[in-house]
Amino acid sequence: MKALILAAGYGTRLYPYTKNFPKPLLKAGDRPIINYLVDKIEEIDEISQIIVVTNNRFYKQFKSWRNSFEFRLPVHIVNDLTKSPEHRLGAIGDMYFVFKRHGFSQDFLVLGGDNLFKNSIIDFIRFARKKSPYTTIGLFDIGNKSAARHYGVVSLSQKKRIIDFYEKPSKPKSSLVAMCLYYFPKEKLYLLNKYLDDPLNCSDASGSYISWLCSKDQVYGYIFKDFWFDVGRLDTYQKAKQVLRKAG
Repeated sequence: MKALILAAGYGTRLYPYTKNFPKPLLKAGDRPIINYLVDKIEEIDEISQIIVVTNNRFYKQFKSWRNSFEFRLPVHIVNDLTKSPEHRLGAIGDMYFVFKRHGFSQDFLVLGGDNLFKNSIIDFIRFARKKSPYTTIGLFDIGNKSAARHYGVVSLSQKKRIIDFYEKPSKPKSSLVAMCLYYFPKEKLYLLNKYLDDPLNCSDASGSYISWLCSKDQVYGYIFKDFWFDVGRLDTYQKAKQVLRKAG
């Protein structure tokens, strides 16, 4: 299994912090956000490599980051060759870009580079293995239906199968939302190509693909506890820093 960290966005909602600096390398606590993700990935024995996909604007900064830290696993930085927000591949486009280069013969753990959460992913992987060859995604109850409008909102069956997935609904039915954390078994990677074959499908937001996938196949959800932040806006970034500062 390989781990893929999505870090090719341009972070426009976090300007001026990310005007010339990649969002996953912003500090929260005393380290870059991405380091917390690497720590969690390295707990998983089955993972052989970490791939970080970024864009041409931030490629050198990620190479410098990788050379500044020692990691247990090899970390490979991939440049998706885009140079501006207008030409970005989007989360789904970047996933496909990497899968094509590294092959469709291994399972992939995919994480958004702006995720911050407390729990280990060991139990998530165990759960996902049991549900394989179906896809499993990470979920979190943010406890606020109004705030859930910014995310993909999920309903689960008793067996933890996703029965409803609405990307950024105007009137969320619940506060249970999708994290950008996915386990894609190799048997299902071909579905990404099928999704992108339709020009009407969005290649940007990963939630659009998950919503489509739920209508075509079984998808399961694993609920995380404690805290989770999608560091996509100034308010969530500031709150994440406060939480980590208190945690020491």
